Amino acid sequence: MTPKNTAPSIRDLLESVLPPIVFRNHPRFRELTGYSPRSVANMDCLGIGPDQHFIVGRVTGYPKDSLIRWLEGQVRR
Repeated sequence: MTPKNTAPSIRDLLESVLPPIVFRNHPRFRELTGYSPRSVANMDCLGIGPDQHFIVGRVTGYPKDSLIRWLEGQVRR
């Protein structure tokens, strides 16, 4: 529980809006993550993208928790 005078964490915000599986072709992918789907695809290819992913047909998806952990690691403070 966060005190009333502090801002919610990135994790809290993302957990409330992301679906359980986030696919790169999600219409709001760029808005929700701050990255274009193609940039994340390139990072996946280089081995520096989210640690868990799976492919359904021709679309790559990320479990919500894996994507959030990766995004938290990308934040500069």
